[in-house]
Amino acid sequence: MIDWTSVGPSVLAAFMASMVEFVEALTIVLAVGVVRGWRSALLGASAGGALLTALVLVLGRTLTGISLPFLQLVVGILLLMFGLRWLRKAVLRAAGVLPLHDEAEAFAKEVREMRQQGAAGHEVIDKIAFLTTFKTVMLEGIEVVFIVIALGAGGRLLVPAAAGAGLALLLVIALGLLLHRPLSKVPENQLKFGVGVMLTGFGTFWVGEGIGLEWPGADAAILALIASFLAIALVLVRVCSSMRAKVASPGPAQATGKSALPSALAGVASEVFGLFVDDGWLAAGVLIWVAGGWQVAAWGGIAHPASSVIFAVGLFLVLGVSTMRRARA
Repeated sequence: MIDWTSVGPSVLAAFMASMVEFVEALTIVLAVGVVRGWRSALLGASAGGALLTALVLVLGRTLTGISLPFLQLVVGILLLMFGLRWLRKAVLRAAGVLPLHDEAEAFAKEVREMRQQGAAGHEVIDKIAFLTTFKTVMLEGIEVVFIVIALGAGGRLLVPAAAGAGLALLLVIALGLLLHRPLSKVPENQLKFGVGVMLTGFGTFWVGEGIGLEWPGADAAILALIASFLAIALVLVRVCSSMRAKVASPGPAQATGKSALPSALAGVASEVFGLFVDDGWLAAGVLIWVAGGWQVAAWGGIAHPASSVIFAVGLFLVLGVSTMRRARA
């Protein structure tokens, strides 16, 4: 029998997260195709997609041979850092500290950059178009690959998580073929907020399992963690909005959009690191708190369910302090 307590949220999180990334990738592919030609743009996107698919198959098969507690700990830490990073940024966007992501603006920006590269040549494959879409699909797809593997491997649910991502891909492709324009009506910023909450909840649960915590309600604790992080995030939105109003000048806007040039592999490597760390304090806080919990577990002192609540509350504080530090800046 399928345990929808864990399968349902896992599939939904994979679908929502993949939807966000595929929408962003579609925007760039459309812009490149319009300016440089569809043949090379689609070839580059297909090459990136094929490489990502192979990566999922290889890593997914490799991870199935690792013991579940160790896998939950490692994947959980990465998923926790990834989710907290995403949630922190979503809170700051909702509070007006960071600008909201706009697909129409991203499309116009990419069109301008493509036109600045000059007219497309007469080669069989236009290198600029191919590399642009290849890098874009790789950069956006790496996040999808990590989310699918993390959600799937941590709970032995790789197939359901992959199905959620696959459904999102099919939906985005169908809408792209039907509309032939960026999917600016998709509530991308709201989706990112929800995905950040869900991934953080999963990551917290699996890290706790990995270090030996006893979660009240077993797998049902995932839903409680998701609800708790949602409540904390909504409170932080109000707090950061108030803090922003008291600051004379807002912080510098972060660049959106990803230009694709021949340094594709270097960009991918930088993106992989950026998946987990964009605020050193947040990353350090997570690692220190998890390491402390692990050390206490080694002494045999966290078997009581109350310890899991303390562990989660510590992560609430880490998220809150990091987010408010950025809002204050």
